[in-house]
Parts: sequence; structure tokens; C-alpha cells
Amino acid sequence: MTPAKDAIHAALAECDREPIHIPGSIQPHGVLLAMSEPELRVEQASENAPDCFALPMARILGARLEDLFGADARQLREMLADERLQTNPAYVMSIAPAGSAGRGFQLIAHRRSGMAILELEESATASNIGFSSVYPLVTGFMSDLAPARSIGEMNGIAAREIRRITGFDRVLIYRFDADWNGTVVAEDRNNELPSYLDLRFPASDIPAQARELYKLNRLRLIADAEYRPVRVVPELNPGTGKPLDLTYSVLRSVSPVHVQYMKNMGTAASMSISILRDGQLWGLVSCHSKLPRRAPFEARNACDIIAQALSAQIAAAEHRADAESRIRLKSTQTRLLAYMAEEDSFLDGLMKDPADLLACAGAEGVALLYEGQCRLVGVTPGEQQVRNLAGWLETEHGETGVYATDQLPNEYAPAREFADKASGVIAASISSLHDSYLMWFRPEVQTTVKWGGDPRKPAAGGDGQGLTPRNSFELWKETVRLRSRPWLGSEVDSARDLREAIVRIVLRNAEEMALLNAELTRSNQELEAFSYSVSHDLRAPFRHIVGFAELLREREADRLTETGKRYIGTIIESAHFAGTLVDNLLSFSQIGRASLQFTSVNTGVLVNEVREQAAMDAAGREIEWRIGELPRVRGDLFMLRLVFQNLISNAVKYTRPREKAIIEIGAERGDGETVFRIRDNGVGFDAQYAAKLFGIFQRLHRMEDFEGTGIGLANVRRIVSRHGGRTWAEGEVNRGATFYFSLPDASEGSSRRAEDR
Repeated sequence: MTPAKDAIHAALAECDREPIHIPGSIQPHGVLLAMSEPELRVEQASENAPDCFALPMARILGARLEDLFGADARQLREMLADERLQTNPAYVMSIAPAGSAGRGFQLIAHRRSGMAILELEESATASNIGFSSVYPLVTGFMSDLAPARSIGEMNGIAAREIRRITGFDRVLIYRFDADWNGTVVAEDRNNELPSYLDLRFPASDIPAQARELYKLNRLRLIADAEYRPVRVVPELNPGTGKPLDLTYSVLRSVSPVHVQYMKNMGTAASMSISILRDGQLWGLVSCHSKLPRRAPFEARNACDIIAQALSAQIAAAEHRADAESRIRLKSTQTRLLAYMAEEDSFLDGLMKDPADLLACAGAEGVALLYEGQCRLVGVTPGEQQVRNLAGWLETEHGETGVYATDQLPNEYAPAREFADKASGVIAASISSLHDSYLMWFRPEVQTTVKWGGDPRKPAAGGDGQGLTPRNSFELWKETVRLRSRPWLGSEVDSARDLREAIVRIVLRNAEEMALLNAELTRSNQELEAFSYSVSHDLRAPFRHIVGFAELLREREADRLTETGKRYIGTIIESAHFAGTLVDNLLSFSQIGRASLQFTSVNTGVLVNEVREQAAMDAAGREIEWRIGELPRVRGDLFMLRLVFQNLISNAVKYTRPREKAIIEIGAERGDGETVFRIRDNGVGFDAQYAAKLFGIFQRLHRMEDFEGTGIGLANVRRIVSRHGGRTWAEGEVNRGATFYFSLPDASEGSSRRAEDR
């Protein structure tokens, strides 16, 4: 940064810190007394007080109320007890002090920091507004205001009425935006001063501490930009040791920077009245005169009441518009919630009526990211751009819940590439576990802003110190890009409400799933324990049946008929099958209970070993093996051997009717997993029963045709599931079958998590 720019920024910062509420002086068209309470003795006074009271300053300081106001003191003391003087200044009485040479003063009083502050403002000679005139002025304004149909029309009526009452050359209604720039939204003027209607003025024209003062003291008058300040003496209050706080003073002197600003604008006198909405500064009524002008206190009071009435009407109109917007958006939310309740997946419910989803925030595009899915509606950036934006949101705004901006490209540089689709975004996080967002988009809207002078050029003083206000207020146009139409508060709240509803649905589903998983885990553990116990206890009885049946056939062979021998053979065969079934059931139970030892497994070597054993069992048959390149995976070697043994032995078994069996084994990597396939040209199966294949004791072929217990594929599914993978199958009757299983490309940590499933 250059030295000149350093000086400018330092001067602006100093201006923002200027203590304008304690200037230590007043304007010269009045006298100020600061009196301690409850004694009401003068602690400080303006230097011109002796001219008013015909007393030297030494006698004024320390004087009692009665010493200065004589017969009026009693009434004045009673009126100063009014609690309403704790806020804004109030008229107390008209008075002509002894030394005023017949000049009339309006006595205005308020309290601040334990002091009663009395201001004697000299009556304006040209005033034709009396206190009795205030009521009809205000009621007339209210009558004109009632039929107004827009805020713009209300502002125009107020500007016209305030100029009529005060006689200023130009009256502006000035509205602040979110960045505290102000735009002239209404104007009434004569030809003495130029028009500023529709011009925008930068926030630096009214520093932050001045805006704060406007909230506290609604009205400020500068009667003559050429005035010479009158000091308050002593400089520090004897009781507090601090400068006198003139926040509510009607005579308070103003910053020299502001006085110079007025001169640069060609304004000799000004008056400002605050327009507050819900306690916040909405805008200002700004009155200008080419020549010095002092609106009397009565007229200022009337204008203040008009500004308050205007504030109330503006607040009512904006509240009404906001309420209508919220009702409309709430109706849309209700439909979206109904859609979500109707569908199994809340995602499908949200997307059921895209128009409602867009209308929920008044957007032109919507993106929904959830658990890896990305769904786009309307005018949006591309999928990868949306995913990248979600990553940035998670990093920069992950704790905010709802993030809204109408200038995304200025906050997230990559958004410049898609500003025509998403210069504005409302992003609602809908999951605490994933980068899941519901985003509404608005495209760029290029606008031309008319400034009252170039806002980019603050000027440093000639010596490089201090600040000189800009002296050009000529029309200066700026094209604003990379911004969308601003989001309304109701639209942001609508997005927030929908987010909360979605989060409740997601959490409820997660809780229900957790309960189901816990119940399922408990049931599986009980079933495994029961299976283990039953199968273990049944093994010995079946062995006894086989043993004694064989002894009977051997030792009593001479006494048995052929039918008896056949019966005993059937008993032995059935007992063998039952024993095998029990052994397989025990194995199934043990697979679910055994811990897994994850290592790097060469599936190519493993498949060759299993194939050789299967080929030996099928000796004499013609089998063509088509084995592709098989990768290394992470898993339990013993368990994966069981998977391949079951699937390969099934392929050999179910191709038995074929003259030439063809068995293909391959694998493919992708999407974070490896998918294995075992394909054969055997008898196949009816595809409608595919879901039953991996269930325990499920068989799709007759025992007489193909032996087996129906547990092998159940073992396959259990093993693969414990590895974090999936199993499925495809087939057609008499046209073969293909069995698939997947294993995730997992780290050791995630492998352990898979084992815990």
C-alpha cells in the first residue's frame, strides 16, 4: 500500500473514531447550562452564557437555578422533574432572561449522565409555526399518508410535507442498504439546489459513530455551515472529570469534517431526522438549504412526529410484505414436508415437485447432495462444481447451519466460472456426518448504480494528515457484477426451517435404524448361540444312529430281509445327511462368531488352489476354466478360501449335466471396491428367486438332482458382509448363472470396522 493510501485509510479510521458526542462546544444560536442534580447548580456553561444572563462567567458557574431564572425557577424545577426528559430533549417553556435585551428563548431540557442540561435556543424571527400549529400539520400529513399504496409514495408525501413546514430548499428521504450505503428514494425541492433522486452515497459519508448517534438522538440541526463553535467551560465536568456528553443536545457542535462536507455540497444549512424501524436505523430525512436557515423548535418537533409516523407506516408495510412472503413460503414448506412423508426416502419427497423446491427460497436452481448422491434442478452449476462448493462450505462455514450470500464469486473465487448460474446461494447443511447440503442458486444480475460522486476516491488532506471530504457529487455510474438479486430474510428463514425439518427426519431415521440394528444384533447373537448349542448337542446322537445302524447291518445281516437292509441303508444315509447338515450349521454359526484376521490376500493364487481341488473332485469330466487376472485384496485368508470353495464347487456341481462345462472367474476394480464374478453354463435358476439364494437352507433344485444342505451360499454372504462387501446373483433356467461378491478397497482401520458389522 502506498504512503498516500496509508494516510487515507488512517484518516478514515480516525474519522470513524471521532468522539462526536463530546465535541466540547455548541452552535452559537443558543446557550447551554449543565446543572448537577438534585441541587440544580451550574457545573458547566457555554462561553456565551454571560451575554444571555448579564452575569460574569464566574457567577454563572456554581449558580443555583433560582439565581438565574428568578420567578420562573419554581415552575422550571417542577418541569425538570419529568422522567421523560431522560431520553430526547423536550420543550419546557419560553423565556426572556434578564440580560437577553428582550430576545426570546425557548428553553429545552434533558438529562444525561446525572446532569440536567438546559439549552436556551433563540427563537427564530421568521417562524410562523407555533406549538398550536403542530397538531393540524401532523393530522393533515396522516390523512395524506393513509391512502398511500407503497413505501415510495409514503416517502414522497413525507418529503413534500417536511419541506412545506421548514422551508428548506431540498428535502431527501435517504435509505440505507445492508452495507450502510444510502440511496435517495424520495425528494422534494426547488431549483436552488440540484436533484439527488436515485443517487447512492457511500457508507463513509456517514461514519458508524454518527449512525449510532442518529439512533439515540433523532434530530440534528446545523443552522449555518459557517458558524463559529462556542466552547463549553470548564472543558471537564468538575464532578466527573469527563467532557460533557452532548448526545441529546439540540445545540451540539458537529464535526469539522461534516461541516466541510456540507460546504463542498453547496449547502449552507441542514437538518436530519432519523427514520427508525424496530429500533434500527432505516434511513434519514435530510433537509438542505443554500443559505443559512434555522427551523424553529416547533417546526422541528412537527417534522420529528412526521418522521416517526412515516417510520411506523414503513414498518407496517414491510412487516405486512414480510408476513405475506412467510405465509406463502410456509405453505410451500408444508407441501414439501407432505411429499417427504409420503415417500420412503425424503430425497424422493423433496424432488417430487421441483417447482415447490425452487419456490421454497425463491431460487432458479437447486442442488441436493446427500450420502454421495447429487441431484440438480433448474439452473445450477455442474455436478463437480457443486461438489467442490460443498467442500468449501464444509471447510469455511461448516458450523453455520445455513449460509447465504448474494455475492458468492467475491467470497469463493471458483464461483466466477459459474456466476451466470450461481452468484447467489443459500446453502443448508442437512447432515452432521457427511458433506450433505441443500443449495438454492440465483444467477448474476448486472445492475448500474448511480453514485453521487465517485465513492472510490476519499481524499487525504494537503499535508497528508487528516481527511478532506470529497468535493464532487456529480453523477458517477458503476456497473455492479458478480451479484445476484438479494435474498429476503423470509427466504433465508424458509431455508433454515426446511433444513431443521430435514435434519429431524434424518436423525429420526438414524435413531430408528440404530434401534433396529441393535435389535437385529441381539437377535443374531441369540440365534447364533442357539444354533451353536443345538448343532453341537445333535452331533453325538447322529453319530450314534449311524454307528448302531451300521452294527445292526453287519452283525444281524443273516437275519435281515432285503427290505430291512434297504431300510437300514436309508437310515444311515439320512443320519449322515443330518450330521452333515448339523456340521454345516455349526460352521455357519462359527463364521459369525470367529474373529477375522485381515491380511493382504493374493486371490489369483487362492483361486488356483481351490480350482485344483475342485478339478480333482470332478475327475473324468471336461471342464474349461477361464480365469482372468485376479488382484490382491485385504481380507481374512481362511474365510475368503471358504467363499471361493463354495462358489467354485457350486459351479462344478450345477454344470454336471453339461457335456462340456465352462467356468469363468474374473474381477474388476472400481468405485472403491473390487467385484469378483464366478460364471458357469450350468442349469441356472429362475431369476425371480434370486433374492432367496443366499438365505440359510434355501434350495432352488431338488435334492435328487443336486446334493447339498442349502447353507453354503448363506456362509458366502455372511463372510462377505463381515468384510464390508455385497453379494448378488444373476441367472436363467438352463442358461447358466453368475455369482458376484465385492470387497471394499479398505484401509486396515476400515477393515476392522467392517469386521464389527
